[in-house]
Amino acid sequence: MNFQPTTLQERISSLDILRGVSLLGILLVNMFAFYLPMPHILDLTNWFTDAKDIIWHQTLDIYVQSSFYPLFSMLFGYGLTMQFLKAQQTGTNFYKFGPKRLAILLCIGLLHAFFIWWGDILTTYAFCGFFLLLFIRFSGGWLLTFGLVINGFMHLFLIALFVLMGVANSEIENLAVDITTIKNAITAYGTGNWMDAFLQRLVDLSVQMSPEMWIAAIMTILPYMLIGAAAAKWRLLERAKELKVFWMIIAISFVAVGLFIKSAPYIFTRTYLLDYLKVYIGGPILSIGYIAIIVCLCYLPFALKLLKPLAKAGRMSLTLYIMQSIICTVMFYNFGFGLYGKVDVQMGTIIAIGIFFIQIVFAELWFTKFKQGPLELLVKKLTYKKISSEN
Repeated sequence: MNFQPTTLQERISSLDILRGVSLLGILLVNMFAFYLPMPHILDLTNWFTDAKDIIWHQTLDIYVQSSFYPLFSMLFGYGLTMQFLKAQQTGTNFYKFGPKRLAILLCIGLLHAFFIWWGDILTTYAFCGFFLLLFIRFSGGWLLTFGLVINGFMHLFLIALFVLMGVANSEIENLAVDITTIKNAITAYGTGNWMDAFLQRLVDLSVQMSPEMWIAAIMTILPYMLIGAAAAKWRLLERAKELKVFWMIIAISFVAVGLFIKSAPYIFTRTYLLDYLKVYIGGPILSIGYIAIIVCLCYLPFALKLLKPLAKAGRMSLTLYIMQSIICTVMFYNFGFGLYGKVDVQMGTIIAIGIFFIQIVFAELWFTKFKQGPLELLVKKLTYKKISSEN
């Protein structure tokens, strides 16, 4: 029997819609890194001084920041596990194409990171995906347990470290930054040519892809993938209609708890502990709440119809993700329109929404003539051609 990737008839609308929503959330967060000298700003909260910037940043920090990369990670785990389950049903050896697909994504991510934008996430997802392959045969219960234990170990270690250092309840003050490094980034991206930006990108990558970041990915992104894999084993999206009560309870409770935890540093004193909980506990909880809201909306036929454009964007999420980087580097870097460092948070948010709207229109037009996005088709051909011919 020939093994083929998911066909249009087999696609899950809510899964594609969630991918589309995550594209917007990721772009809203990434926008800071396109026009500011990240990752050399250690504390973005204290970076802004204008009242309007502070309000806009706090809003994004509560509702968007740290909630969409967990969402996308869970979707990644869900999708990869769907492929594993389908391979089992068709009698195909999943390990003939699973690692190959991850290797292709890794290569695309590296090209993206070195030649377009340093903040690439594909390399991290592919890297963690290889570890996910070690767990993917386990049942949903075990996958959830592994995810919670790995992630929980990190939380216990870091919170205990805060307590031992006596800073858990200490108020966060302005952190010292390397002014020279920040100025170099502003100069390279704001006034330099393509080569200047490329050389600065290598410097930024040395931070983005440092050994500490890979370890952090295993302790954070991998657990979210495992949770997504567990949900796929239980077919929580496919069985959404029979699990209405479950999804409604998750939507209400997780959004409420997630928003409270993420708002806590702004409601109370911003301490190291509350700030940590905001990012690493509140963020993922809220992301699950967002997933539940979308699933609940998909119960309603009119809402499903309204969200259909988001589903089309989600069907070509890889293409649109890379496209976002190309558009933003051309827009902000000096070899393009040179807007680096010249927009405020409000304008950056409006630009992100505008870009995403254009991408939705692009996806609508693309799927009138084609069945897959260009990069999705490339990955499909590279991954499955040999598998199909062997079966």
